[in-house]
Amino acid sequence: MSKIALITGTTSGIGEAAAHTFAKEGFDLILNGRRADRLTEQAKVIETKYGVKTYSMQVDVRDAEQVQSFVNQIPAEWQAIDVLVNNAGLAAGLGNLEDGDLNHWNRMIDTNIKGLLHVTKSLIPLLKKTKGHIVNIGSIAGKEVYAGGNVYCGTKHMVDALNKAMRRELAETGIRVSSVNPGAVETEFSLVRLDGDEAKAANVYNGFENLVAQDIADAIWYIVSRPKHVNINELTIMPTAQPAAGLVIRDKGL
Repeated sequence: MSKIALITGTTSGIGEAAAHTFAKEGFDLILNGRRADRLTEQAKVIETKYGVKTYSMQVDVRDAEQVQSFVNQIPAEWQAIDVLVNNAGLAAGLGNLEDGDLNHWNRMIDTNIKGLLHVTKSLIPLLKKTKGHIVNIGSIAGKEVYAGGNVYCGTKHMVDALNKAMRRELAETGIRVSSVNPGAVETEFSLVRLDGDEAKAANVYNGFENLVAQDIADAIWYIVSRPKHVNINELTIMPTAQPAAGLVIRDKGL
């Protein structure tokens, strides 16, 4: 019987790379995200390429009722979930608190914190039955703070705290809890953060070799593929050119 992984935010970036990685390893996948058209296309590609099964539904993790409805509708044959990857998250805006945009703040808080809570709370009863594994996608911003990152860093520090709290609370259930905390990964992250400004987003990654989504997907797979008696509490992964949050050594010739 194939194992099942549920990955949030699979329509791009780390979530998409993780979906392909798990499918390559023979996992059937529960896919979800906000963009229904991408979900449909992704499911077709994965099923054709890897010969696994997928179950997908459009979900906005910010909406607690929508998340619970999604979980309630998971068919019985899909409920033996072995891995939950809490990947859905974003940054919105970059600047001082004084100039902060309340819409940006609420979007980050509702997605990065509340979204993770909504999904995890709803799925813990199923994960208890399989003694599953939760992998939370954090950030270097949850370990360090950088200029202009105030609220985003705050949300990722909360993810770091929740990761530790989950591990303590769920230890007796046999559920493993881990986190991956990346530095600069070139995905849609900066494009979203900078409100769709493609030139500014591209400039974020100029002059150094950044991480790519597959680097993080590989780390997620390493974590969940350890023997049952092994739990990787957390991994922090940085580009070689990024020694700390907010500090990148760029090639001045580029």
